Amino acid sequence: MKIAAITVMAAILVGPASAKLVEQEETYTAGDTEMRGFIVYDDAVEGLRPGVLVVPEWWGLNDYARHRARMLAEQGYIAMAVDMYGNGAVMDNPGDAGEAATAVLSNPQLALSRMRAARALLDAQTRMDPARLAVIGYCFGGTIALNFARAGEDAKLIASFHGGLAAKTSARPGEIKARVIAYRGLADVTVPEEVVKAFKKEMKDAGADYKLIEYPDAKHGFTVVENDARAAEFNLPIGYNAAADANSWSDLLAELKTTFAPPAVEE
Repeated sequence: MKIAAITVMAAILVGPASAKLVEQEETYTAGDTEMRGFIVYDDAVEGLRPGVLVVPEWWGLNDYARHRARMLAEQGYIAMAVDMYGNGAVMDNPGDAGEAATAVLSNPQLALSRMRAARALLDAQTRMDPARLAVIGYCFGGTIALNFARAGEDAKLIASFHGGLAAKTSARPGEIKARVIAYRGLADVTVPEEVVKAFKKEMKDAGADYKLIEYPDAKHGFTVVENDARAAEFNLPIGYNAAADANSWSDLLAELKTTFAPPAVEE
């Protein structure tokens, strides 16, 4: 993997004069494809810190993925919103998004190589502790994150928010190194109950340290405010649920704190 020079850097004031979120847009390659990476951290945090890869929904490297990366940076992590399509592509309709997502999900080695390239870019950051990595993903990105765990990649924590739970290749016993969390809405019709049961069995058979948290009345995509409008525009079975969003994020932060005990942000 080749990492190119930083293309854009911006510092955004988020609180006291000494605390800023520093944002970097970087280019790198995965195979023959040029990729984009959005990296953000709080420059008030001293020393090396844990890193979190944020894998976007099927829409691509959009503002929502960047928003979640910023939220993690505010907690003391160095976060990177991941490009899974190349050239930072963002889709604006379900047809294109579904085609792009299917092309990646149907080629596990391609998906894994792009995740590894993203991880290498994050690991190369001077403020990153490569031994302390978490991966979170949303919808399509949640599936990618779970497959990263299934592949036995070395991460401490992997979390899927309303992602697909079905495995193209099931995890083998002892293969999963990370703690795995799946956040699911009970009103998510895109993940049938038989798939949920198969996921639980797969995790148990693999000996994984995992938990599945389910939220009543939460549809697919329950963490994304824009999904109510998308549901109406594109006739999709998705929707925002404020309680499930807040509770799943709070649980993730607690899990990250337990896993990493990140340094406190200066005040």
